[in-house]
Amino acid sequence: MKKWAVALTSGMVMLSANAMANDTVHLYTWTEYVPEGLLEDFTKQTGIKVVVSTLESNETMYAKLKIQGKDGGYDVIAPTNYFVAKMAREGMLMELDHSKLPVIADLNKDWLNKAYDKGNKYSLPQLLGAPGIAYNTDTYKGEQFTSWADLWKPEFKGKVQLLDDAREVFNIALLKLGQDPNTKDPSIIKAAYEELLKLRPNVLSFNSDNPASSFISGEVELGQLWNGSVRIAKKEQAAIDMVFPKEGPVLWVDNLAIPSNAKNPDGAHKLINYLLSAPVAEKLALEIGYPTSNIKALERLPKEITEDPAIYPTSEILQKSHWQDDVDEAIELYEKYYQELKAAK
Repeated sequence: MKKWAVALTSGMVMLSANAMANDTVHLYTWTEYVPEGLLEDFTKQTGIKVVVSTLESNETMYAKLKIQGKDGGYDVIAPTNYFVAKMAREGMLMELDHSKLPVIADLNKDWLNKAYDKGNKYSLPQLLGAPGIAYNTDTYKGEQFTSWADLWKPEFKGKVQLLDDAREVFNIALLKLGQDPNTKDPSIIKAAYEELLKLRPNVLSFNSDNPASSFISGEVELGQLWNGSVRIAKKEQAAIDMVFPKEGPVLWVDNLAIPSNAKNPDGAHKLINYLLSAPVAEKLALEIGYPTSNIKALERLPKEITEDPAIYPTSEILQKSHWQDDVDEAIELYEKYYQELKAAK
């Protein structure tokens, strides 16, 4: 009788734990991507609570998931396209069940079935990013900035903010040198590092966690910024605009995916479908500005956003753009040099 009671108690504990797991989804995404109130309707509709963790960089996300191993910790993550390819290759992502994701029908077909995830087996696109040169319109004029090389000018000593991301920073040096931003060649990566050391005296800060905030506060007047961050700053009436240099930006897409060790895959599919739905995508685009993958949401957005070339790059800029790709093991070299760059004076 005692053995039966113990077994029954253990079973109840397991059922309780499973019920709790099914009532919660752990979302690991970028700071700006969850504005206040965005997830309230999801919980009302599904009864599922969303616990949000702030994603600071793809590299940090990757390292955390590696450390967690099979134990898991997150149900939905927001990897950038080049990390989708890397994580899928290493078995870190769960295959999506498209039958549970009817929102796919509303997504821009030009964003689907890309080389980093053929058939969208592991991910669905959410937002498009394009970094450019942002500047305070009270201090500078857009025509002062036509090339990434302009950030190296001596008059900008101690004034430039860079995004706190190894690939983003190396991209501008590689483009300045006329090289492929996705190079895996150690000698070219080293040359880019040496070029960045020349830029280092101009660098005031590295910031990827809400980088618009320093422009809004007036702490920074010039630097590398993402298009969505420009929208955030403009909403706060900051004197800011952005141009895309002649070498073009290196584009990326932030996606939604499910880790292979997720505890609540069913809830994860529901959350992804919700986040990509037209009403939510519209609300998010209005809040943070990044171009959305949902065509129906795009049609609802005001022209002040969709016709602002700093937020929605023109077709001319897009033609000059590059796509950020996975660089395999070379990422370790990028990261090594990047940490040395940040430590340099």
